[in-house]
Amino acid sequence: MITKTTTDFTLQNLEEGEVILIDKVFRQTSFGVVDKIKKLTKIKKVGHAGTLDPFATGLLIVCTGKKTKEVTTFQDLHKTYKGHFTLGKVTLSMDTETEFIEEYDYSDVTLEQIENVRQKFLGEIDQIPPMFSAIKHKGKPLYHFARQGKVITREPRKINIISFEINKIELPVIHFKIICSKGTYIRSIANDFGREIGCGAYLSELRRTNIGEYDVADAFSVFEFMDLIKANTGKT
Repeated sequence: MITKTTTDFTLQNLEEGEVILIDKVFRQTSFGVVDKIKKLTKIKKVGHAGTLDPFATGLLIVCTGKKTKEVTTFQDLHKTYKGHFTLGKVTLSMDTETEFIEEYDYSDVTLEQIENVRQKFLGEIDQIPPMFSAIKHKGKPLYHFARQGKVITREPRKINIISFEINKIELPVIHFKIICSKGTYIRSIANDFGREIGCGAYLSELRRTNIGEYDVADAFSVFEFMDLIKANTGKT
């Protein structure tokens, strides 16, 4: 595995198969990270384990060569997220990627209400995937239909919220940490959380800090990794 502590990095290692920890930055796409590595190394087999939205930052596991066969192993690991819900407003995408469509008064929301709602999201729950997602319908991702203003019926999916902490409350902003199973949409939790409280909410910030035991503290930014490749291979 290639992390910030790696000292034996070579291009041959990448070609044969490596697992790379990347700290994805805001507005960068997961595909964009993979594409940059492909173009610079000329390695054909490069993939990532678990997409992060452009809006989100944090840990992205990238696999090369033979290690691409292990992508599903990493995808199955639980994920840890930190971020903010903002009460009082709703967007179609459930985050900051689209405009506000509804606004409500949140001034009477109490700490007791927030705690009671938090408890409802612990353990195994049903979650309806958001329209703004890459889930396929008739061969096209749902976000394709969402951008056309269409709503496709989605079946609820079982997910597991292993831990849900409220770390700070600065209304309308709620700071959280969630550990969850694969396939969990934190945007949907934000939206559903707001609906349960009765004043709406959207996901205003999201960072993935862990995938299983792998920590973003050990990850390169994509730019740092590009520099590592150049320094060790002479590529420019």
